[in-house]
Amino acid sequence: MISKGAYVCCFGEVLWDLLPGGKVIGGAPFNVAAHLNNLGVPTYFISRVGNDELGNEIRAWLESRNISSEWIETDRDYATGTVRVQLDDKQQASYDIVSPVAWDFISVNDEMLSLVKKSHGFIFGSLACRNNLTHRSLLALLDAVPLKIFDVNLRPPHYSQPLIESLLHRADLVKLNDDELKIIAAWHPGSGSSEEDRMQFLRKKFSLHTIIVTKGGDGAVLLHDQFYRVPGFKVTVADTVGSGDAFLAGFLKKYINGEPMPDALTYAGALGALVATHRGANPAISEEEIQHLIRTQGR
Repeated sequence: MISKGAYVCCFGEVLWDLLPGGKVIGGAPFNVAAHLNNLGVPTYFISRVGNDELGNEIRAWLESRNISSEWIETDRDYATGTVRVQLDDKQQASYDIVSPVAWDFISVNDEMLSLVKKSHGFIFGSLACRNNLTHRSLLALLDAVPLKIFDVNLRPPHYSQPLIESLLHRADLVKLNDDELKIIAAWHPGSGSSEEDRMQFLRKKFSLHTIIVTKGGDGAVLLHDQFYRVPGFKVTVADTVGSGDAFLAGFLKKYINGEPMPDALTYAGALGALVATHRGANPAISEEEIQHLIRTQGR
């Protein structure tokens, strides 16, 4: 079990995803934090919202889930973040991310540095780096944290090869999807043609401890002390928004507890699949639901 007083920190965007059916709370690092808390892993979320109704609604949502908003700053000049989300005929999401917004201006103080220094680990993504101020804040915090977990989110036009590679150099554990692996590997023609070859190349080039690649319905692969592969779960998909974030949260719960990698991947895949059966990124999935899906699909 996670030791008393232990926690992780998530840093970056919180926003409202404006889906065809209405708005739902989201933002990749926020989704990870919400699922970690729901899984019983104490988590602090560092971000910034506007001094507006949407910001108030975010704080109310957090309170309804018993998640601390202590480290969410309030911006007097910029609005709370929103994203216009479109779904294709396969329910795959595309995003129009409004800019600039409050989370582009996250600041750092000594108390925040102390918080992250004492954490189990620190989860961050690349999207928050689209603005120089939040980017500088992230780099300052990375200097203080013991375990750096990089959740790659390649959202055009908010990334570049130099930015992503600078963050890979700072990371210990990296999670990305199969499309993102192909994009990053294409920057290095000698990285190989197979998933495993590309992951081995990136692990060596950036001195990474662990790489996870999610593959949607086809499961996931992981490179750590060896290469692991787990199949996906068969579910009826409502939308895929937040499934990868839930996957990371599920994996980290098991990883922090020191459980075997195949078990961590299976658990993570079940949680990600269950989230995909709901609209929006943050349904409250129970432990019983996760274990039931694992049992019924013979894992």
